[in-house]
Order: sequence, then structure tokens, then C-alpha cells
Amino acid sequence: MSAVPRSEKSVGRFRRMLDRLSSSQEDLESEELREDAETAGCIRIGDCRDRQIVTVTGTLRTVTLRPRAGVPALEAELFDGSAALDVVWLGRRSIVGIEPGRRLIASGRISMSRGRRVLFNPKYELRPLGRE
Repeated sequence: MSAVPRSEKSVGRFRRMLDRLSSSQEDLESEELREDAETAGCIRIGDCRDRQIVTVTGTLRTVTLRPRAGVPALEAELFDGSAALDVVWLGRRSIVGIEPGRRLIASGRISMSRGRRVLFNPKYELRPLGRE
């Protein structure tokens, strides 16, 4: 017999069961994005190394227009459930379809900048908005 009173055991079991059932929306979306990347044959962003040529997929979290060295640059954060990647299109103010919440496949060479992965002027393909 265990030294822990029975009521504490039930609370522990109940708490573990509740934790499993109440996963955050971000956890659920991350799992879906990781599965999507695997089925699309893309590398996980978390596994990308500096100067590696990759094809990644994920959801755009943010899209921002920022000047870089006096040149406009459209910057987006791509998230695939494992990590985030900054995607930068130099000389662009906007691109039709590049908006938060949109799924995207991007290809190019990874650069590391202050510990963050960056993909400059990638080849890209917009994914359908609905789940197919």
C-alpha cells in the first residue's frame, strides 16, 4: 500500500486526465502542422541548420513591412509546430495571398541571424486555405 492518501491519488489521476484533455489550442495546431510538414515531405523548421537548402511548410503567424538598408522588405514569421522561421522578401511591399493564417511552402537557403532562422527571397507556394 502507498503512503499517499487515497484522495490525493484521485486528484493526481484526475489532474493528469484533465491536462491531457485540455491541451492548448497552440499544442493542437502544432501537432497538426508537424503532421502536415511530414506528409508534404518538408523538413521541420526546428531541424534546419545554417546555410542548409531546405523546403519547409507552415502557417504564417505575422506579416510586417519593414525597411532594411533603405529597401522595403516584407517579413513574415512561418511556424510549423517545431519552431519559427523568418521569411523575408526584399524589395516587396506586399504579395497577394501573403497574410497571417495562410499556409505556405517555402524553399531556399537558411541563414542564422542572432539565433533565429531566416529565409531570404524564397521560392514559395501558397497552400489552400481550407483543410483538404
